[in-house]
This record gives sequence, structure tokens and C-alpha cells, in this order.
Amino acid sequence: MAVSIRTEGEAAGLAPLSNRSTSGASWDQPIILRLVSIVLFAGIWEVAGRIPVSFAFPTFSDTIVAFFGLLADGSLATAYLSTLQPLVLGVVLSAFLGVGLGTICGLWRTGEWLMIPVFIVLQAAPVAAFIPMVTFVYGIGMTAKTLAVMILALPVIVLNTYKAVRNVNESLLVMCRSFLGTRWQTVAKIILPDASPVIFAGLRLGVAAGFVGVVLAELLITPTGIGDLITFHRSRADYAEMYATIASIIALSTLTLVFLQWVEVRVFRPESRGA
Repeated sequence: MAVSIRTEGEAAGLAPLSNRSTSGASWDQPIILRLVSIVLFAGIWEVAGRIPVSFAFPTFSDTIVAFFGLLADGSLATAYLSTLQPLVLGVVLSAFLGVGLGTICGLWRTGEWLMIPVFIVLQAAPVAAFIPMVTFVYGIGMTAKTLAVMILALPVIVLNTYKAVRNVNESLLVMCRSFLGTRWQTVAKIILPDASPVIFAGLRLGVAAGFVGVVLAELLITPTGIGDLITFHRSRADYAEMYATIASIIALSTLTLVFLQWVEVRVFRPESRGA
């Protein structure tokens, strides 16, 4: 009977679920769709450069050749050596300060009233307007660039941490109190572990904001790294090299965020691994 039912189902055109999932598995993989998206983007870029849409818009192939040329002569590596210093320093400082301040604001009502409005304003304000003020106070060195990164990254991390701490599962807090847990035990063993997925997501967003901050610092404070390459090749009308430099910082930020998202899923969100 079971065999006849299966045969009738197949005769009606209803393939078994396992066969359907197998036949569509190759196109259901996110990595394949992402690669197709990248290929389409590169193709559109190549066509737009050959039309051309502008004399200052190179083709994708010319940009790739320029990118490997910048790698070969060492100028790209030298530029990143200078650019990554304020970026890493600013992101690390923002991470420690942001998680600490966000936790304090989430646990202490007075701290919330005093500090959260400031970070909301910083997140909404046009950051480029603050950079001349930072330059006037701290000059054009490493300190000013690090502060530019922190101005963008810190509010994101603080606000995400604050929301994560404030929205901890209430049943876990009740359980901790029923077992006579101290305030420190509640924070260390209940609040921070439960809030850690959202806190890490805030750190990931803070890193993305930090990349924006360091590029603004390179272009508006003093062009010593990536900003120097962009302005130099723009002044010489080497548009392929200019676009290659811009594309490299975009690619680096994208790869960094993809890696952080992978860590977030593997460590903090195991329920999303199959998504």
C-alpha cells in the first residue's frame, strides 16, 4: 500500500521533499548567490566604464590591474600601516568604554539620564562637523584621528549595550534573586551573558562606524595613509588607482564585518547557524 501511494504521488508530479531539496540545494547556498551578486556587480562596472559614463570612471578590469600594481610597489601596504593604527586604537578604546558605559547606563537609572541623551545626539549629529573642532584642539596627529574614530564608534556601542542590559530576560533575574544571588553575581552571571549577543552585534556595528571615521579622518584631518593615496592619484588623474584604493578599503571593511558576523553566529547565536 505504501509503495502504491508513493507511486501515485510521483505520477501526480509531486516529487519527494528530499529530491526537491537536493535539486535546489546548489542554488540555495548563500555563498553561490553572493558570488553571483559580485560577478553581476563587476560586469555592470565593466560595462559602465567602457561606455563610458564619465571620463573619470575606469573599467573594472583597469581597477583590478591598478590594485595589483599598488600591491606590487608596496604603496597600498604602507598606506594601510598608517591608516589601521588609529582605526584599531579607536575601536579598541570604544569597545572597552562603550561596553562599560552602556552597562552602567543600563543598570543605573541616574547614569541613563545623564549619559544616554549625549550619545543619542552624537549618533544623530553630522560627524564631519566635529572633525574641525577636534583638529583645532588636538592637532592633526594620531590623537585627532583616534578621536574621529571614537566619535562614530562609541555611541553605537554604548546604545546597543544599554538596550541589551535593559532588556535582559526578567525570568532569569527572578531566578537569580530566588537563589539569593548578589548584585555582582546577577551582573556577571545573568545580565552580561544574556546581553552578550546584542552587545557583540553593537561591537560589530561599532567597527563599521570606525571604518567610516578613519576614512573621514584621512580625508579631513591629514592624508597620511589611504587618504594620501586617494588624494594623490586624484590630483594626477590616475582614476584607476584612486578607485582601486577606495575599493580596497570597502573590501577590507566588508571582510572584517563578515568575519565578525561569523564569530557572532558561532559563539553568541548558535540557533542561527543553519539560517
